[in-house]
Amino acid sequence: MASTQAESLRVLYEQDETAWLETMAELLAQRRHAELDHLHLSEYLADMAKRDRREVFSRLVILMSHLLKWQHQPDKRSGSWRGTIREQRRDLRQLLESETLRNHAQAALLDAYAEARKQASDETELSLGTFPLECPWELDELLSEE
Repeated sequence: MASTQAESLRVLYEQDETAWLETMAELLAQRRHAELDHLHLSEYLADMAKRDRREVFSRLVILMSHLLKWQHQPDKRSGSWRGTIREQRRDLRQLLESETLRNHAQAALLDAYAEARKQASDETELSLGTFPLECPWELDELLSEE
């Protein structure tokens, strides 16, 4: 019987991930731990953590590339750039309420800045050397509305 249920959960995971997640949540709520799809649940949770880290990195790159463009092309500033800066700051502040993701952001800041320099150079067609080699911001400065 248990192997039939395990197979049923495996098939559900492959066919309808949302239904599978709801089933996992219900089993947890009922404290039916032995019936959980442990293998897929473990993979899913690890993937979620990776996804969150990728999102933090991506938002840092977008934010810093827009800040670089803002600083180095004052004549091309737009409401769209301002809006993107505000959106990335807001979303990063929310994500970084997690201490783990805040630590990740701090650790990834220099790599994200290197990507932001390239992105800003590509988008502005300014030389990569136009932008500071070293990251000019601390994490808290990036998150500030100032």
